[in-house]
Amino acid sequence: MIKLVSAEGSILEVERDVIEQSGTIRNILSDVGATDDPIPLPTVSGPILTKIIDYCRHHKDDISRRQPREATGSNEEENDSTEASIKRAVDQMDGYDHEFCRVDQGTLYDILLAANFLDIQPLLNLAGYTVANMMKSKSVEEIRQTFDIKSDFTPEEEEGMRKANAWCDS
Repeated sequence: MIKLVSAEGSILEVERDVIEQSGTIRNILSDVGATDDPIPLPTVSGPILTKIIDYCRHHKDDISRRQPREATGSNEEENDSTEASIKRAVDQMDGYDHEFCRVDQGTLYDILLAANFLDIQPLLNLAGYTVANMMKSKSVEEIRQTFDIKSDFTPEEEEGMRKANAWCDS
């Protein structure tokens, strides 16, 4: 069992084969070897860590999710592999994944940040896909309202951008 310490100091124990879906944890364990020392995760709260452990337990036998990402050296190839990775994640989504992301916006944001910190690519793709779907077919104003984004443009600058990008709306 691996011990993880949340941002609040809570210690959670998780099976090694479950949490090794995290590239960050896998690298730490590779560097330090077998240890009984808890691994601190100062940016991940206890409730979010619990959700992520549940996610990893659900997907622990998914072989395609365990393959580490390799750098290809080319930005174009990286973008292609990222797009392929996201498509693969979407294709593999099951009912559990859909329910997992049915959370309030703050929780989804915390999951996204934790998945990025922990380097759990399928979860990062899932959360990113969920956020993207929240923006789909919404106007700029609706997106701002949904995500509580304040505009830092003057009305004149916004109008100029709308005109310059009018072709996007056709």
